[in-house]
Amino acid sequence: MPDMANPVRFRAGVPVYRYRTDPARPPVSVLRFDWDRQPGHGRRHIHDFPVLMYVEHAGPGEPSGPFGPLADGDAFVVAPGAVIDPTSVAAFGGGTGVFFDPAALGGDEQAPWSSWRAHPLLLPFLHRIPGGLLRLSVPPERQPFWSATITAIETELTGRADGYRQAVLAHLTLLLVDVARLATDVVGDLRRSNEPLLAEVFEAIEQRFAQPLSLRDVADGLGLTPGHLTTVVRQRTGRTVVDWITERRMAEARRLLSGTDLPVAQIARRVGLPDAGYFARVFRAGHGTTPRAWRRAAQG
Repeated sequence: MPDMANPVRFRAGVPVYRYRTDPARPPVSVLRFDWDRQPGHGRRHIHDFPVLMYVEHAGPGEPSGPFGPLADGDAFVVAPGAVIDPTSVAAFGGGTGVFFDPAALGGDEQAPWSSWRAHPLLLPFLHRIPGGLLRLSVPPERQPFWSATITAIETELTGRADGYRQAVLAHLTLLLVDVARLATDVVGDLRRSNEPLLAEVFEAIEQRFAQPLSLRDVADGLGLTPGHLTTVVRQRTGRTVVDWITERRMAEARRLLSGTDLPVAQIARRVGLPDAGYFARVFRAGHGTTPRAWRRAAQG
C-alpha cells in the first residue's frame, strides 16, 4: 500500500485500508510496483477507496495471474471493499497503481458520498466481479496517453507547485473518462441495478446527519432491514452505512474546522455528535490527529 493509505480496522482478520485525509496530503498517489514491493505487502487486504492498476509494458518473463499472462495496456479496476489476494496481483511487478480519494473528484469535500451517487466516472469501481478486479484492455493508440498522463501525475506530485492538487485531479479525471468508456457494459449493468438505492441512502444521510442517526433509522426510512442495507452498501462502496454516516459528519467537521472559528464543542453539535469528547475521539480515529491540530494545519 502507498504511504497515503493506512489500515483503520480489520474485517475477519483482513486489514482494511483507507485513503488518508489530511490537509498536507495530495488526493492522488502513484506507486510503481517492482518485484520486491508488491501490492498489499504480499498479504490479503481490503481497501475502501478506488485503485486503478495499469501495465505499461508486460515483461516476457513475468508470471501469470488469474487472468493469464499480462499484456501491454492491461488496466485493472479494483473494487473498494473486495478482499484482494496477493496471488491475484503477483504478476504486477512491472505495473503502476493509481490510488485516489473519491471525495476529491466531486470538487466538494463536504459531500464525498455524492461521488459514488452521482459521479459517472466512478461507476466502474462498483463492480462485483469475484476477486475484485475488472480487467480492461487499453487500445494501442491510447496507451501512450495513459503512460504520459500517469507520468504527469507523478511529476506534479513530486514538484508540488502551486495548483498541483488541481492538476493531478485533472489528469486523473482524463484517465477515468477512458476507464468509463472501456467499461461501458459494466456501467450499463450498474445503472440498471442498485444505484438508485445508493442514491436514496446518501440522500437520507445528507438530510439527517446533523441529528441523531443510526443504521436502523436509514433502513426504516427505505423500508429495508438493516442487515440487507448494510450488505448492499458495503458491496457497492466498500463501506457500511454507519461508515458513511460518520464520514459525512467528519467531512462537515473538516469544513467547519478549516473555514470557521467555531469552537470545537459547537462543531461537534452541528455534526450530530453533541458529546465533544466523543466527537474528538471519532475525529482522531479517522484522521490520526485532534480537531484542533487539524484546524491549525488547515489554516496555516
